[in-house]
Amino acid sequence: MSHKSHSGTAVKRRSDAHVFSALGDDTRLALLATLCNGKRHSISQLTAGSKLTRQAITKHLHVLERAGIVHAERAGRESLFAFDPQPIKEMTDYLDRVSRQWDRSLASLKSFVED
Repeated sequence: MSHKSHSGTAVKRRSDAHVFSALGDDTRLALLATLCNGKRHSISQLTAGSKLTRQAITKHLHVLERAGIVHAERAGRESLFAFDPQPIKEMTDYLDRVSRQWDRSLASLKSFVED
């Protein structure tokens, strides 16, 4: 593997790790559940009905934003947050590939043991 492609793979793995890490929190998962409706939401809207402060919600949104799962757009004085499904689709594709590899490896092992 060339240095350039190895470097690209390492960057992709770090990006993947950020997505997995961002999804590993109940509050962020709840925020994503709200944002999955396809609408843009302000921090005020996302804080409504929550026991969390605006600052706490903002910190969670920034984690999701760094992972690429949400993006913010300015609308006047507010930031409106929207869900971006692409990083999650990439994770699903990755997990599907790994699952197929394991299935092939286990089938091969089973065949070897049974023969």
